[in-house]
Formats: sequence, structure tokens, C-alpha cells
Amino acid sequence: MLLIQLAGPHRGEPWTADAARGMLRRAGHRAQLPGPITPKAFRHQFTNDVMDASGGKPLVAKAAGNWASMQMVDEVYGHPDLHSPEFTTALKSVWGEE
Repeated sequence: MLLIQLAGPHRGEPWTADAARGMLRRAGHRAQLPGPITPKAFRHQFTNDVMDASGGKPLVAKAAGNWASMQMVDEVYGHPDLHSPEFTTALKSVWGEE
């Protein structure tokens, strides 16, 4: 329970998913952002950040993000760091530039 009702008849109860989406929609509109902001985008970014910080370890990202499957985290978020020297070296090797 991250967000709770602070007023009204449901005070102290968790927000519904619709309430969170509405809050994000209104905040995005006030900030004049070009597109919608979704709760899923926060979880996606958090998982990407954990994967990067852990050196690409899906087990760490699975635990931190409370994902059901490490395999799914690895398949969806297990991407190479496109800016790492190892990635560049591997590409140059395959392309015959080294």
C-alpha cells in the first residue's frame, strides 16, 4: 500500500488503480507533458535502473520489483548496455573492425 486516501469516506484505504491513473493524468496535463504517464512506466523504469545498477542481474531486479518470474525479467529487461565498452568491442569484432 503506497498511496492512501487522505480524506473522504474511504480515508485510510489504498487508492484504486483508476485513482492513481487519474492523478498521473492530471499531473501530466499540469506539467504539459506530450503524452500519458502510466504507473506501468514507473515500474518499467525502476526495473531498467535496477538491472543497470546490478550489472544485468535479473534475480536482483526480480526481487526489487516483486516480479513473479526471473525469466520474464531477463527476457524483457535483459538488454545489453549499449554504451559499455564490452558491447562496442563485441560489435567491432563481429563486424571485422578489430
